[in-house]
Amino acid sequence: MSRTLHRFADRTALVTGSSRGLGLLIARELARRGCRVMLCARDPRELGFAESRLRAEGAEVASVVCDITDESAPRALLDAVHDRFGPLDVLVNNAGIIQVGPLDALREEDFREAMETMLFAPLRLTLAALPDLRASTAGTLVNISSVGGRIAAPHLLPYATAKFAAAGLSQGLRAELAGAGAGAGEGAGVSVTTVLPGLMRTGSHTAARFHGRPGAEYSWFAAAASLPLLSMDAERAARAIVRAAERRRPELVLTPAAKVGVRLQGLAPATTTRLLGLAARILPGPGQDPRRNVRGSRAAADSPLPAAVTVLGDRAGRRYGEPGPGR
Repeated sequence: MSRTLHRFADRTALVTGSSRGLGLLIARELARRGCRVMLCARDPRELGFAESRLRAEGAEVASVVCDITDESAPRALLDAVHDRFGPLDVLVNNAGIIQVGPLDALREEDFREAMETMLFAPLRLTLAALPDLRASTAGTLVNISSVGGRIAAPHLLPYATAKFAAAGLSQGLRAELAGAGAGAGEGAGVSVTTVLPGLMRTGSHTAARFHGRPGAEYSWFAAAASLPLLSMDAERAARAIVRAAERRRPELVLTPAAKVGVRLQGLAPATTTRLLGLAARILPGPGQDPRRNVRGSRAAADSPLPAAVTVLGDRAGRRYGEPGPGR
């Protein structure tokens, strides 16, 4: 693994939700830049596989099993980082969940779960990590929001609600933490980068939860998350994210479709709302059992979508550790 000197060389990073998908790829990219990386996720088997995989590539890596929604998680994570590597320099808040379905198939608990996972848990971890980040000469915070944090797409409302909140928190933190770090002059302070990705080919359609009519919801989401014109290669996304953080960029929007959507939302919000309303009318209704919800790997069995449509997304999922159909 190349150890070419970067701003992150010989620094310590913590990446949440890093046993698979985008989090795993960000962790790998940080390690390639010379970072010591602590992984964390809930599934010990997936986490062990991810750690072994990165270590085989030459990474200096460790892992800790952790549910970030647990209020004791920040202390446990930072203790693990300190015990293994020392003070933290880079925190990447990446962990997330996706719930897909119409409003009538969702409950208040679904919104609470999304907010706890993608707003309050990252907030608690960030507050706990701030003493380390402020003391570091390379203190960096990366918050993975989503284009859904700017444009509330239908049938993704809990996700969009939490990502809107996460994007606002991240932007506010950048202003609050500018100059609040070690050293003085240009570049001092904790750098905060807000990332707004569009759809990426990580196999996320197999890990998402689908509500109402799972097979029908899976069909449109899996297709969008797999087709090249609508989704982005996740390895390229991870490289762009780490590069943006290294360069202390305030914001990064990924995928051409996401860039167009964000620009349209800014220039013509009424038109964007009308287009989203049309999309909502085309998408599936709640069905006869609106409280039904299943994971994508099971929803695939009820979907009429040809397997050929999701071949790129399925291949990416196998490569990046997402569970495939039947697992």
